[in-house]
Amino acid sequence: MGSKKTDITSAPPILRRDPYEVLSVSRDSTDQEIKTAYRKLALKYHPDKNASNPEASELFKEVAYSYSILSDPEKRRQYDSAGFEALDVESMDMEIDLSNLGTVNTVFAALFSKLGVPIKTTISANVLEEALNGTVTVRPLPVGTSVSGKVEKQCAHFFGVTINEQQAEAGIVVRVTSTTQSKFKLLYFEQDANGGYGLALQEDSEKSGKVTSAGMYFLHFQVYRMDSTVNALAIAKDPDAAFFKRLEGLQPCEVSELKAGTHIFAVYGDNFFKTATYTIEALCAKTYEDTTEKLKDIEAQILRKRNELRQFETEYRKALARFQEVTNRYSQEKQSVDELLKQRDSIHASFTVTKMVSYLSNGSTSKVIGDDSKAESPVEDGGSDGKDKSSKKKWFNLNLKGSEKK
Repeated sequence: MGSKKTDITSAPPILRRDPYEVLSVSRDSTDQEIKTAYRKLALKYHPDKNASNPEASELFKEVAYSYSILSDPEKRRQYDSAGFEALDVESMDMEIDLSNLGTVNTVFAALFSKLGVPIKTTISANVLEEALNGTVTVRPLPVGTSVSGKVEKQCAHFFGVTINEQQAEAGIVVRVTSTTQSKFKLLYFEQDANGGYGLALQEDSEKSGKVTSAGMYFLHFQVYRMDSTVNALAIAKDPDAAFFKRLEGLQPCEVSELKAGTHIFAVYGDNFFKTATYTIEALCAKTYEDTTEKLKDIEAQILRKRNELRQFETEYRKALARFQEVTNRYSQEKQSVDELLKQRDSIHASFTVTKMVSYLSNGSTSKVIGDDSKAESPVEDGGSDGKDKSSKKKWFNLNLKGSEKK
C-alpha cells in the first residue's frame, strides 16, 4: 500500500563510512538535497555503466546503503544520535542488479522469487538516465481510464497523468495489475531542473489473489505501504520474529498529495526472463470517499497495533525465556527421578537374586524355604492326613521289597 522510496535499502559495505560523507552532503541537508545527491552518485556508479569496474559496484552499494539511512527519518535520527550501532544492519536488505547477475545467478534469483523469498532489484541505469535526460516517450493516461500493454524486462513504459484542481484536491490513485502475475515496478518521477524526470518513488508488485498489483495513493493524509522485505533476514533467523516484525513493513510514503498538472508514472519490467503484461489506471478518489476513510482508519489501527506488539514482544521474550528455563528444569528433574527409581528397582531385585543363588549352592530345589518346611513337618494333632502320609511311605517301601521276594 502507499508508495515506496527509491532504492531505500542495500547491503552495508564491509568498512562503513559516514553516510553524509559518502553522499557529500552536510548534516543539516534537506531531504531533497540528499535525494539529489543520491541520484547523481547512483547513476555515476550504477553497475550497468561500470560492468568492467568492480570498484564502482562497491561504491554503488555504499551510496545506496548511505541513502537508505539518510532518506528514512527514523534511521537518520538513530544514526545521528548513536551511529551505526543504533541501526539493525542485519535487517537491511540487498538489492540485485539483474543486468550484472549472469545467466546462472539469474536463474537462482528467479527461483527464490517464485518460492516467495523477497528479492529486491535495482532499476536499469539506462532507464534512469533516459528519464533524467527527458528522452523518454510519455503516453497520456487520462484520469478514469486504463491502458494495457507489455513491457520488456529492464525496460519501462512512461505515462503522463494530467489532473485539474478538483481532482488534485480530492486525491489520486494510480494502480497497476497483471492477470498473468508478472513481476513489475510502478515508478513515479518528479520534474527535474534540467527538464528531465528524476525517480522519486517506486512500488514493487506483490501477489494478491490471482493477480500481481502495485499502487500509489495521494490522498492528502499520510499513506503507507507494506514492504514485505523489511527485516526479512531477521525473520528467517527467528521464526517468532515473523509475527512481531510483520507490521514493521508498514512504511510511510514520502509524497501524500499531487498538485494540479501533469505527473509522470512508469511501469518497469521486473521479470527475470520475460515481458511483463500489465494494466495501468488512474482514479480520482472523489468517487471512493468511503473507501478512503476506511483506508485511513484501518492504517491507524495497524499503527496502534504495531506499537502494542513492540511492547508485547518484550513481555513475550521474557516469558519465553522463563518457559525455556522451567522446561529445562522439568527435563532435568524427570531424568533425576527416573534414575532414582531405576536404582531403587535394582536394589529390590538384588534381594531375590542373592536368595536364589544361595539356595542353588546348597543343593536345594527351587522351592521357597517356607513351603518346603511345611511339606516335611509332621502333623501334631494326629489327623487322618498325617496317618495317610505315614502309611503311604511305609507301603511304598514294603511294596518294593515284597515284589522282589515274589
